[in-house]
Amino acid sequence: MAESESKKVIKLVPEYLLKKRKTYQAIKATQAKLALLEKRKVSKGKPLKFRRLEDFLKDSHKKHRDETRMRRADLRPAAPLPPEKNKLAFVVRIREIKGVSPKVMKVIQMMRLRKIFSGTFVKINKTSMAMMKMAEPYVAWGFPNLKSVRELILKRGQTRINRRGVPLTDNALIEQHMGKTGIICLEDLIHEIYSVGKNFRAANNFLLPFKLSVARHAARDKAGLLKDLGNPGFRATDINSIIRLLN
Repeated sequence: MAESESKKVIKLVPEYLLKKRKTYQAIKATQAKLALLEKRKVSKGKPLKFRRLEDFLKDSHKKHRDETRMRRADLRPAAPLPPEKNKLAFVVRIREIKGVSPKVMKVIQMMRLRKIFSGTFVKINKTSMAMMKMAEPYVAWGFPNLKSVRELILKRGQTRINRRGVPLTDNALIEQHMGKTGIICLEDLIHEIYSVGKNFRAANNFLLPFKLSVARHAARDKAGLLKDLGNPGFRATDINSIIRLLN
């Protein structure tokens, strides 16, 4: 029995056949790659995104929670406006908004907070207070002081020219676009924003939303949220410490 097994000869594959197989495999791989590229061109470069059932459940729960919160808020009396001296607020988004209610999403887009850790100035009135109340679980807001306003505009102030973000480093640029409102330099722009003057809306629209940054070594909790930022919502003058942390 052992002698018969030892007499078996393993058939070797000829070299030309191995080369032929290798060439064929290379051609098929190239064809598959070209087909994938063609498919991406047809779908306008948008790759398919696979979502798990848990993601849909989480988004549905968040949407239901927002709708319930807003329905309960409508039944409560409106919050009183802050004192007359507090006319300016700074709003920064510190939470993800994936899966939120369409109403909340619209409010956040109206405040130009499309990206996380982006911030804008808001004039305090009845309408803006209702908007910030609606987006309260996802934003932190409060009353900035003159130092915070100055540091934000000097360090991260940008405007859009020809669909590009341009830093505000030249007073001639400010005078060219804002001269008709009496704003001809950075100091005029800072004063108009902080004092909420008659041209506040034009000055605020001239500024792009501030893109704030987070340190890589910043401490985070189990949910991945920054510990130093604290909870969202109204922070009064503590918003200045958040500006220092993110600016």
